[in-house]
Amino acid sequence: MCLSIPSKVIEVNEDKTVCKVDTMGVVREASLLMMADEGVEVGDYVLLHIGFVMEKIDEKAALEAIETYKELLEAMDEEERKQAILEGDNCPNL
Repeated sequence: MCLSIPSKVIEVNEDKTVCKVDTMGVVREASLLMMADEGVEVGDYVLLHIGFVMEKIDEKAALEAIETYKELLEAMDEEERKQAILEGDNCPNL
């Protein structure tokens, strides 16, 4: 199962095909090709799947989801946290 953590857009390239996002302190690039009809700007919160931005979400919902995810992480031991992070980066396309 994949769990998409809201990520904040911190940079958008000139042709608006790639952005950098911050996911709870982890910065990565994501494709904007699935969002051609809906503009994504710096400061927006988005959901990712296999390296693609799939949806924008409002800031309030994003921050609530991040808090819930932090609570889940706090309940895990170190090995469980590492495994959750590894699985999150290698989510199969179902």
